[in-house]
Amino acid sequence: MQLVGSIFILLGAFFLFSAGLGLLRMPDTFTRIQAGTKASTLGNILVLVGIGFYHPDWALKLLVVGYFVLMTNPLSSHALSRAAHARHVPMAPPTMVDALRDEDEARAREQASR
Repeated sequence: MQLVGSIFILLGAFFLFSAGLGLLRMPDTFTRIQAGTKASTLGNILVLVGIGFYHPDWALKLLVVGYFVLMTNPLSSHALSRAAHARHVPMAPPTMVDALRDEDEARAREQASR
């Protein structure tokens, strides 16, 4: 059981490391948020599973922490990216589609026609 727990913790540490590396290597705010959120969420969950193998009696507490991570990481990244978009933070040049800008323009045209 300890070996399996150690493997999960090691995998989680790898994903957490890749999240940190993604924050350093990605070209703009939006891709940094995405890289950090996805990899850190998976890394945290894997570490929690590994700890669960070490301490099975903590299962309920680890489940609550895992639920909290799964709910707050995507929500916070969404809020950060919406705030960055509202502040007109520039996107990387290779970004081809800005669906939120298109939505905002369509909404503005609709309100202007009223």
